[in-house]
Amino acid sequence: MSNDPEFKPAPEADRNWLPLVIAAVAVLLVAAVAVLWMEHGKRSVQVIPVSAAPDPYASSLTISNLAMSETGNMAGAHLVYVDGRISNQGSRTVTAVTVQVLFRNVAREVAQNETQSLRLIRVREPYVDLEPFSAAPLKPGDGKDFRLIFDGVKADWDGAYPEIRIVRVESK
Repeated sequence: MSNDPEFKPAPEADRNWLPLVIAAVAVLLVAAVAVLWMEHGKRSVQVIPVSAAPDPYASSLTISNLAMSETGNMAGAHLVYVDGRISNQGSRTVTAVTVQVLFRNVAREVAQNETQSLRLIRVREPYVDLEPFSAAPLKPGDGKDFRLIFDGVKADWDGAYPEIRIVRVESK
């Protein structure tokens, strides 16, 4: 400070907090979206033992036309897709199907045991869009295409088509 009587300190300018608040809100929004995206991808279906009995209504449902494909992305993720068709020869309308998918190794032992809710293919163009069974229940005599997605399969998988077992069926 100066001893000059004419010297007056500059008035403190009011700090504009708006840009800082907007930046903080944007960071929180991006973090929330990232957390929701990661949670959306997680499956909360329990792993069912290989020895579990199939659902009693499973004998009325037929899985056919299996096709398998694999893809990778630049982040290093490896995805395995299993597409097929499920048909209902029973007398009930099916609203949900849970399947157990067994990937085997060359010794025919289970290398990976996955349990998923079956999701139906809603549209194929411009990309494959999936929907839950409850959005399009499977009526008696009908058949619909489905897709299972696996975020990678263990390295000792033999590459053959997995075994798909229907372990739970909900119907009305």
